[in-house]
Amino acid sequence: MKTYDYILFDLDGTLTESAGGVELSIAHTMEVLSLPCPDLSDYTLYIGPPLEDTFRGMCAVPEPLIQDAMRIYRDYYDVVGMPNTRVYDGVFPMLSALRESGCQLAVCTSKNEPVAEKVVAQQGLLPYVDAVCGSSVDGSRKAKADLIPYAMQTLGCTDKARAVMIGDTYFDAKGAYLCGVDFFGVTYGYGTREAMEKYGAKAFAATPETLGRLILN
Repeated sequence: MKTYDYILFDLDGTLTESAGGVELSIAHTMEVLSLPCPDLSDYTLYIGPPLEDTFRGMCAVPEPLIQDAMRIYRDYYDVVGMPNTRVYDGVFPMLSALRESGCQLAVCTSKNEPVAEKVVAQQGLLPYVDAVCGSSVDGSRKAKADLIPYAMQTLGCTDKARAVMIGDTYFDAKGAYLCGVDFFGVTYGYGTREAMEKYGAKAFAATPETLGRLILN
């Protein structure tokens, strides 16, 4: 018998392998802005947090150029980043099994919501989820602690005990912890198990198949 009725999935590193496209898009943005590009070899530093925070922090983009950076990134990501993204093997069968069990599924991502909707549709994930919940265009909703309640409300979930957040980084785990929602970590993404354990992950899955069994058991 399943424990959870509402399943919230991070996107990058959980449902999709997307780091290559994100890396290319950040590097392009910094080049267009004539700013030095940071070392992008460590995906854990920029896969997971809100894009605006990455440009402001890791990339040290001056505040007056933040919105320009966001626009340049998104335009390039649409053309180059998305084609360099793929769904992890085993994700489609896992999502199908969860839906067949009666679970409601939402993508819960720090990606800008219109961009997230494009990615989900382009990758063929749209028929498998009930909602795509991302950050707001004006930046008022961007951290996972903001996005998880938004996704739960969108799905009609009023009982935290019936929801679980699935992700691959401590950003996901921390957001779930702050919201009082259970968290399962996946170890095939871009974060580390140790970082997710610090925020009380209930369990870990090395594959989407294992993740599906964890959720349903």
